[in-house]
Amino acid sequence: MTSPAGPGRPRRWTAGLAWALWLASLLCLAAVPWLDELLRQAGRADLVQFIFPDVAIPVLAVVSSATVGAVVAARRPAHPVGWLLLGIALSLTGTAATAQYFVYGLLVRPGALPAARYAVLYQPATTFTALTLIGFVLLLTPTGSLPSPRWRWPARVMAATPAVLVLVVTLAGGPVDPRYQALGGPFDLRGLDGVLLAANRAALAVTVVGLAAAAASLVGRFRHARGVERLQLRWVALAAVLVGLGAVGVLLSLAVGGSAAGILFTLAVGCCLVVPPVATGAAILGYRLYDLDRIISRTLAYGLLTLLLGGGYAAVVLGLGQLLGRDSPLVVAGATLAVAALFQPARRRIQAAVDRRFNRRRYDVARTIEEFSTRLRDQIDLNTLSTEVLGVVDQTMQPTQTSLWLRSPQEPPRVLASP
Repeated sequence: MTSPAGPGRPRRWTAGLAWALWLASLLCLAAVPWLDELLRQAGRADLVQFIFPDVAIPVLAVVSSATVGAVVAARRPAHPVGWLLLGIALSLTGTAATAQYFVYGLLVRPGALPAARYAVLYQPATTFTALTLIGFVLLLTPTGSLPSPRWRWPARVMAATPAVLVLVVTLAGGPVDPRYQALGGPFDLRGLDGVLLAANRAALAVTVVGLAAAAASLVGRFRHARGVERLQLRWVALAAVLVGLGAVGVLLSLAVGGSAAGILFTLAVGCCLVVPPVATGAAILGYRLYDLDRIISRTLAYGLLTLLLGGGYAAVVLGLGQLLGRDSPLVVAGATLAVAALFQPARRRIQAAVDRRFNRRRYDVARTIEEFSTRLRDQIDLNTLSTEVLGVVDQTMQPTQTSLWLRSPQEPPRVLASP
């Protein structure tokens, strides 16, 4: 027997550390609007970062990564991905905070903040650190270990790149112009020169190649995965599909332009940033692994239903608006009644079509039971009926073995079994 305080104390300690890092990332994020307020007071509102609703999606992505990381690290402290997600959130918030720090300390009030020059030097390193941690999340999801021993050296190179970059920019000298990074972001390296520029470009190239290799490792892991690991990777695959759709939405919004395109752009970027941490956490914690087909079918069904009913509502409003006038209350009432009448029939038809295409097992089970219920009305032979019952159960539920117990008042009970 062991004391309950023994194994419980490390668990409480790691959970406390995880939520402390979560709080630190939120406090670092809260420092950005405070620095923005200093910029406004200094008359440089053009350098402000937090402009709502433009930053709503990035903030939600940071909060999503930090929260999922804290939950995973608290429940599975031995799994590295939870700590990596927390590190991603801290790196992203650190990038935003250091940007406003050196902007105020070098451009707005030179000399007002200490070590502002180091802030502009280290800002690209914080961004590369976030990208490196994302690569490690891809490498270690969902098992917490590398796909194979041959990934050890690439992983070491990826891990060493941000550390070497920090060491180089700390020791190297040279002029720094913070205006480019202030306006163009951490990837705008035109303000650097000499060794600083070469080191940051080399670190960017290694980080991008490592991130692409880590993404490719998921494909190989999925091809060789079996059992629970394959079910976990399906969550990651779902996130990858949604990110791909989000990328298509970004391209469409840039091509179309206009106010509607802005809304599409925001939703697409949100899909790319918010979904992967949630899917990763669900895969690691084993959440609803066996219900993913149902989740996908319901998501598709209600998404299509929303588009269909939304389009129908708009069509009815426009049609009746031409006849009765746009301000008539009959227009809204008619459109609402039409949508309410179409909801259930449309939901059933769309759900059947989605199940037939994306949740085939459920569709086949429903068809099998329906066909059996039709034959049941005409079947009078007990032996044939018993055989069909066992066959339907085996086909729909796929048990290891099945047994049917029959009992009549005149005969002793008998059991029909199927291996």
